[in-house]
Amino acid sequence: MDLLLLSRLQFAATASIHFLFVALSLGLVVFVAAMQTMHVITGKDVYLRMTRFWGTLYVINYAVGIITGLVMEFQIGLNWSGLVKVTGDVLGVPLALETLIGFVVEATFLGMWIFGWNRLPALVHLSLIWLVAAAGYVTAFWIMVANSFLQHPVGYEMREGQARLTDAGALLTNPALTDAFLHLISAALLTCALFVAGISSWHLLRRGADADVFRRSLRWGLLVAPLGGFSAIHWGFVQENVVERYQPMKLAAMSGTLGGSGDASLAPPSWIIVPFEIMKDVAYVVSWGTFLFLLLTIGGRIFRMRFPLYLLIGMLPLPFLAVSMGWLVREVGRQPWVVWGVLRTDQAVSDLEPTAVALSSAGFVTVLASLAVMDYWLIAKFARRGVSAATFGAAAGETEVRPLRF
Repeated sequence: MDLLLLSRLQFAATASIHFLFVALSLGLVVFVAAMQTMHVITGKDVYLRMTRFWGTLYVINYAVGIITGLVMEFQIGLNWSGLVKVTGDVLGVPLALETLIGFVVEATFLGMWIFGWNRLPALVHLSLIWLVAAAGYVTAFWIMVANSFLQHPVGYEMREGQARLTDAGALLTNPALTDAFLHLISAALLTCALFVAGISSWHLLRRGADADVFRRSLRWGLLVAPLGGFSAIHWGFVQENVVERYQPMKLAAMSGTLGGSGDASLAPPSWIIVPFEIMKDVAYVVSWGTFLFLLLTIGGRIFRMRFPLYLLIGMLPLPFLAVSMGWLVREVGRQPWVVWGVLRTDQAVSDLEPTAVALSSAGFVTVLASLAVMDYWLIAKFARRGVSAATFGAAAGETEVRPLRF
């Protein structure tokens, strides 16, 4: 068994599973915050019920997803000690801030929001969910700061074989950072928008209770989906300028022109063109498809048609597929470098017994896959029950939800 291959497969599997939670959480928290804002502004009960329903699904995904993040932190130190030794002085700063904000600030405000229903004034309670959203995006930003250093290392100098941080500002202005971060945000909004539209379509097809909640939710999803989709496509193409300048071999692999493009030993695998094409095609299909469905909401035509609703249900998994493919392109396209031009992947891997890595891989993947299955099972369970399954805002023994008070 090859130690490097096993370590890379372990990281790829666990990171891919974890990223599915992240993409949904980043988008869904904005929807929940916006819905609660509309309730506070208008006082309409429909927005309160929307907040409770989608807020329940957000909390489920966040609670399970944060456990997978712990595995990611542990895995870096376990399998990639060479990376930690050489670049720990640089990467330690953004990763520490991400952990502090994600596991302390974000979780604290979310806990206050969950248990603050009918206990806090409406504006205070509303501010909590917006703080949760802000903390989530700040967390994602620091992760992208660290990842962008791997793509294009800046703000450091090598001293005795170790990278020392010399310019923190350079990390924040890294050419590989801004466009990639905006691409991530757009992809997260697209993922969540299809999630909202797909679940809403399922309830509308059933013609059950709370149709007003799911009609409005479907409109919201179809409004955000093409915005997120076309934005993701835009920022994806903008990134090609950075890739062309700093990672020409990666661009050659993505465009299928790798043959004859320099030293083959420094080239990523040519098969990354496959996930790149899948990501691109899915983004176009979903963006244009949801835009056309958005037009059907004019005059409420889509609510009198069943075929578009079935299609939206079928499209629900596509953004999850696209973000997974996008992650593969960004990370595998960097190979054979773990830090581009500074540290090769085979120099970063820990000196472990391949059997130990194989066993830990089996354990990690089993745990994370089980968490993913449990997460989507819980989400499906509560989503099927509808608004009545949401418990936020109801005191013990109550069946009616009280409006938020000022």
